[in-house]
Amino acid sequence: MTNYLDNVDSEWFSQRLSVALTIVVAAFVILIARLFYLQVINGAELRRQSEINSIRLKNVDATRGLIYDCQGRLLADNRPAYDLNIIVKDAGPLEPTIAKLSDYSGIPEAQLWAQLEKAKGSRAYKPVLLKPDISRDELAAIEVNRWDLPGIMVNISPRRDYVFSPSAAHILGYMGEINVDELKQKRHQGCKTGDYIGKYGIERAREPWLRGKRGGQQVEVNATGQVVRVLSTVDAVPGNNVVLSIDHALQVVAEELLVDQAGAAVAVEPDTGQVLAMVSSPSFDQNAFISGMSHDAWNVLISDPQHPLENKAIQAEYPPASTYKIIAAAAGLEEGLIDESSSVFCPGFLKFGNRTYRCWKRWGHGDVDIYKALSESCDVYFYKLGQELGVDRLAWYARAFGLGEPTGIDLNHEGSGLVPTAAWKKRRTGISWQKGETLSVVIGQGFNLTTPLQMAMVAATVGNGGTRYRPKIVKTIRTADGKTLYDSTPEVVGRLPVSEKNLNIVREGLFKAVNSRHGTAWRSRLDGMAMSGKTGTAQVVGRREEDTDGDGQGEPIKDHAWFVAYAPREHPKIAVSVIVEHGEHGSSAAAPVAAEMIRFYLSGGSQAADTTAPEGSVAPGQGD
Repeated sequence: MTNYLDNVDSEWFSQRLSVALTIVVAAFVILIARLFYLQVINGAELRRQSEINSIRLKNVDATRGLIYDCQGRLLADNRPAYDLNIIVKDAGPLEPTIAKLSDYSGIPEAQLWAQLEKAKGSRAYKPVLLKPDISRDELAAIEVNRWDLPGIMVNISPRRDYVFSPSAAHILGYMGEINVDELKQKRHQGCKTGDYIGKYGIERAREPWLRGKRGGQQVEVNATGQVVRVLSTVDAVPGNNVVLSIDHALQVVAEELLVDQAGAAVAVEPDTGQVLAMVSSPSFDQNAFISGMSHDAWNVLISDPQHPLENKAIQAEYPPASTYKIIAAAAGLEEGLIDESSSVFCPGFLKFGNRTYRCWKRWGHGDVDIYKALSESCDVYFYKLGQELGVDRLAWYARAFGLGEPTGIDLNHEGSGLVPTAAWKKRRTGISWQKGETLSVVIGQGFNLTTPLQMAMVAATVGNGGTRYRPKIVKTIRTADGKTLYDSTPEVVGRLPVSEKNLNIVREGLFKAVNSRHGTAWRSRLDGMAMSGKTGTAQVVGRREEDTDGDGQGEPIKDHAWFVAYAPREHPKIAVSVIVEHGEHGSSAAAPVAAEMIRFYLSGGSQAADTTAPEGSVAPGQGD
């Protein structure tokens, strides 16, 4: 007899088992269908996405070209910099990763989050720079704990290093991070956000030559973003090396001579126009721009009343003072208004209209010819010459000497100076030129403005016999493997409209200024080196020092001191221009600087010394 209850239980169990088996079979069918879809139908696409997640493209920065002086001394080098980055997609939960990174490295957490905030909206796998150029202690802490810091990576990149900073800062310039406007410029094609480019000096002027071509690597990474292996590499192309005409040993001598003073010094080679030294004082530390400068440090730099960021040698414009008498004398001789035998009596002043124009020598120079006028810098002689020349003829000769326009040196932001004319004043002020103003202009005062480089080129042109060259500071550009891409050659830009006879008269006057006992630069003469030159003292118009109430009762602002020179007397090898702001007298403040630069260079000091100036100085001079 069949048990009813047993039949019921068996049927119930069979139904349940069938349902379970159906569910299991359905699940397997779905799983197999899904696997078929993933492996067969969509396999190629998923394989591509998988490779994207595990294979990354990594930039390899190019090494920037090096900068040398004319003797092969390395001035601008590259050093390895360790940049801290994060790949957000690999970092997992950001909060604990950033907290650990801050704890291990000592970098403030707020600083790290601030960098992440700046990078919002960028691609998930794009590295975000958290801190550039981390210290070796920070690097060590991160590397020790790297497996506990997913998504964190340290990239090694070349970073600029100025070997003798702040020496030659205004020549070499500095680098900074590229901005949005610069990224749009054609000359920066190929650059990307975060790149460093030349912002000033040679770094800026020769940026396309110095910048290399970026390379890349295809790397495989693990789940935490760490590089497992390098799959392929496209080598970066290093930038080209630049050799300057600067003699760094002479540069250092000039810098030492101007230490703690505001001013500039320029030395050039008269027969080529190559710049041997270019000093602007005070200077600044270029390396501070590379490692990162705080807002406070930047504000201190730009608010300094001595303007350390300005290249005074080519940007600052000063009245040329009595150095301008070189041009006035050449103009008077060439126009036939004076000659070797012309004589003027100087009682110490000249009355013109209702004004008295005084000579720097209060008791006068007595009878003065052109040689004495130049060597002793007699103002009265030139006052009378200026009356006959007139401002426009004088301006024509000034322009022929290269004043009133940039020299064309291969540096940016060069000043042009100012050569005043009657038409210029009328156009600018609406007031006609006054004859008395010519008396100020002819001795280098009034509206006249020149740069120290322009006056160095005036001295060089007179010294070499009348040929004007374009000043150049880049001598050679070579590839990293030594192939020459550019080689500087002398470039003639004009000839002085002055006969050889008249130019020799001017040259004789300049020789006497240094080598005759009553010459204004007598105390700066050099034994065995026939130096010729001209002193100058430029009046500074402005409020008196310490005149906080504006009542004019403070101490008068001291005059600027000038000296231009060349040596030797025949076939000169060096021409120099020096200005010392508020140095009072060219003979005592500027001439000794120029004399020591010339002595050092002609004695072969640049071959014997690398970076230090010799001890000792030339005795101060007298007069103008």
